[in-house]
Parts: sequence; C-alpha cells; structure tokens
Amino acid sequence: MKKKHCTAIVLSAGQGKRMGASVQKQYIELKGNPLICYTLAAFQESQVIDDIILVVGEGQEDYVYDQIVQKYHFYKVRAIVRGGEERYASVWQGLKIIKNGAVPEVYPDGYIFIHDGARPFVDEGILKRAYETVDQYRACVAGMPSKDTVKLADENGFARVTPARRDVWTIQTPQVFESKLIIDAYDALMKRENVQVTDDAMVVEQTGNVPVKLFEGSYENIKITTPEDLEIAEVFLKRRFETLLD
Repeated sequence: MKKKHCTAIVLSAGQGKRMGASVQKQYIELKGNPLICYTLAAFQESQVIDDIILVVGEGQEDYVYDQIVQKYHFYKVRAIVRGGEERYASVWQGLKIIKNGAVPEVYPDGYIFIHDGARPFVDEGILKRAYETVDQYRACVAGMPSKDTVKLADENGFARVTPARRDVWTIQTPQVFESKLIIDAYDALMKRENVQVTDDAMVVEQTGNVPVKLFEGSYENIKITTPEDLEIAEVFLKRRFETLLD
C-alpha cells in the first residue's frame, strides 16, 4: 500500500540533435499528439505519482504551459522549470525547487521519480514496481537484462572481456530515490569540477552510502532518440490502442 508522497521530475529539455528534426524530439507529433504528452499522461493517470515537476528548455516555459499543460489538462504538473546544458544540470534544477519548498510533501520524507520525457511508454506496472523497490531499498533504477552479448573494449578497440549476460542490464528510467538521499547526492555533485555522470544512479553510487537496486522496467520502455525509434514507437502505440479497444 502506498504511504509516501511521490513526485516525478520529467526531463524535457534535451535538444534531440540525433533526431534530425526541425523541432525538439519531445514536441514531435506521434499519432496526432506531442511525444511528451504520452509521457506526462502516464504520470497524470498513475495512482503512484502525486505531482510532477516538468523541466524544459530555455525559453519554452510559456509554450509548454499553454500548449501542453493547459491544453491537455495535466493538472498534476506543479511547476515548470528551465533546464541546464547537460542532463544532470536539468535534474538539479528540478531537485533544487523541491529542496527550496516547492513540494513540501515530498521533501525530506518522500520519493522522487526521475524520468526522461522521451520515454513515452512508461506504464503503471513499472511505476508500481518502482515504488515497491524504493520503499524497500531507498534507491532503484528501471532496466532490463540485456538480450545481446556485451563486450568491454580496451582503448584500442579490442575486446577485453565478455561479462556474463545475466550480469548485464540496459538501464532505463524512471530512477527513483528517497528525496533527501538524491538531493544530498546531487548537492555534493554540483560542488565538484569536471562532472561526468550519465544517469542519476551514478550520482548516488559515487556517494558510496546506499547501493542502487535494479528492477525490471520493460523492453517497450524505449527512449526516442532517432527517426527509427519513432517508427518503433508508432507500432507500440498502435498496439496499445488496439488493446484498449478489444
């Protein structure tokens, strides 16, 4: 049974350069709606998530409020925040306003779900598994066991070692943490120079205090990065609509 307040930070500030489109990928239309709308709808309709902090690109605040939040009635969106130049900086912008009291229900004794806006197929099953896992382990990330054999290369591009496939996971979002744990970890990170992190779990891992638990997301929980991903997303979306109609 859900007991703690849960806030989602949805990241929608990326440039999406690999998409090669004239608009940022999160605003590309998929079956008639901006991509970000499917992501927000999953959190809006969730029984796990209480509210949303939406992080957007510089100068996009008014557009997103008018054309996304208001138009599609995403009433759980508590704040729209301008992001940073890198992903970790955008996360920090969302965490900072929580730390400063924008969502007093979640800090310091709730859970924060950090999610890529370009992952539109997060669903209630993933969110429930995330809550159950963070409630037990304090820090967790969605992922799936790798379907492929993975090799680690040396500096010259030669295969160095082949880890057992059972030990290799492809990491997704949401990544979920006790609110004070993740805010304190990011606070420490932002005081360093030469920051090199690629996900939120790394920030917690570097503190060395709390191990990060992996839980199963979904093979459909893909991140839309390239035009080919959009084609796959259309198939997933069509199948979901057909399932609803059955």
